[in-house]
Amino acid sequence: MEQWHGKLAIVTGASSGIGAAICERLVKGGLQVVGLARRTSRVESLSKTLKTNKNGVLHAVYCDVTSEASILEAFKQIVAKYGPPSILINNAGILTDTNLIDGDTALWKKILDTNVLGLCIGTREAIKLMMANKIDGHIIHINSILGHMHYYADGINVYGASKHAVTNLTEVLRKELIDKKSKIKVTSLSPGIVQTEIFDNSSTECKKLPQAVALNPMDIADGVAYVLSTPKHVQVHELTIKPIGEPV
Repeated sequence: MEQWHGKLAIVTGASSGIGAAICERLVKGGLQVVGLARRTSRVESLSKTLKTNKNGVLHAVYCDVTSEASILEAFKQIVAKYGPPSILINNAGILTDTNLIDGDTALWKKILDTNVLGLCIGTREAIKLMMANKIDGHIIHINSILGHMHYYADGINVYGASKHAVTNLTEVLRKELIDKKSKIKVTSLSPGIVQTEIFDNSSTECKKLPQAVALNPMDIADGVAYVLSTPKHVQVHELTIKPIGEPV
């Protein structure tokens, strides 16, 4: 992680779960971190607990990733206050209780706006800044094992499609960057079941999933640290992290 010491990282969905753990891990690794979230008070609270850390620091910036205007404003604030990013971690994601046959269009849109379009907009803005400032940065998409399989469970039958999109977007982005002769890295990191708040708004069946076997958010943060610690000539395209005994 020494190569990123003092550099700026942006983490979306930073108020809880995996996002909060990633912020903590990066700050302890000596990075300047901007945590994007709607619940900025939570990010600010986490920042206070990390004050004793002598290396990195965590800043909170409001952002609703379902709104392009909000994303653009957040990036504008970041550049003005902290400079261009070297790392973007697209962690924000939701899982809502909806299916295909009798699903709610508004919920479908919320899933796709958060998990796909928000990710695309943030990635576009980060890469523009990296290229303009000649930064060989790193984009990490927090994906899911459901982005690599066809999995059925009542209540999450649009979520998987959104994560399949992330799998495709990661590989296509890699090829776009090659076309541009850019050395910016892109990685998909796909967790299995993780004990987070993402299950709070899901169906009863889905809420049972993390009760059996589950990772904790810091397991994923450690995976992010590993991906970032690879040498400049090494790019991890896909990293899958699953708990022992997970049946999926």
